[in-house]
Amino acid sequence: MGRRFADSPPRPFILVSRISQLKRLKFEALGGGKTVSVRILLADDHRIMREGLRALLESQADLEVVGEASGGREAVELAGKTLPDIVVMDVEMPGLSGIEATEQILSGGREIKIVGLSLHADRQFVTPMLRAGASAYVLKDCAFDELIQAIRCVLAHQVFLSPTIAGVVVDDYLSTPRRKKSPGDDPRRTLTLRQREILQLLAEGVSAGAIASRLRLSVKTVEGHRQKVMDKLDLENMADLTRYALREGLTSLNDGKEP
Repeated sequence: MGRRFADSPPRPFILVSRISQLKRLKFEALGGGKTVSVRILLADDHRIMREGLRALLESQADLEVVGEASGGREAVELAGKTLPDIVVMDVEMPGLSGIEATEQILSGGREIKIVGLSLHADRQFVTPMLRAGASAYVLKDCAFDELIQAIRCVLAHQVFLSPTIAGVVVDDYLSTPRRKKSPGDDPRRTLTLRQREILQLLAEGVSAGAIASRLRLSVKTVEGHRQKVMDKLDLENMADLTRYALREGLTSLNDGKEP
């Protein structure tokens, strides 16, 4: 993620509310003018990406990387152990996506901000990540300064979106009928966290036996979850399940497959 320079680049979208301004004033008052180290957890399945991010982030005097996760499950576990202020979360990771990991981390009720980091500017990745609770969505080809700006914004209780992403969010808002949504509008919400995890692994081509070994379950239990997932989502076969996962951004065609 090197620095990128361009003439008159588009400006990122930053949403500021009156409440966020008041919270920021309170935060600054509690700090008493002292430098407070911001604890950051990195989650990305590429080691070179994590190492590069760590070096860049720790070049900032007030940022401290307290942990690195190579997948969604590890990110959830480390978030509970390291208690970060911010998680820089890769949106698309094998096993448990950044979207699902974000939901699990935030479901604990802790004051953690999620900065989504992705190669994808597509609606199928952006919208679910923001709905999961991410406060920022940054593209991996951005300048490093943009990621730092995103971190500063979410610390101030603001929403930050890369310029390209802002257009996707606005288009999605304008194209969605303005009606009151019911819980049944998103069938995936009826799945348990375990079922969502198994759904993603199945869509990535992981066998029931391999899933059972990874999650420390019996094959029969995994197959039972698989059937419940397909029943709840009204899917008839594995081809339907894979298409659903692709549409919802749980996996992509270039994901590596396990036997």
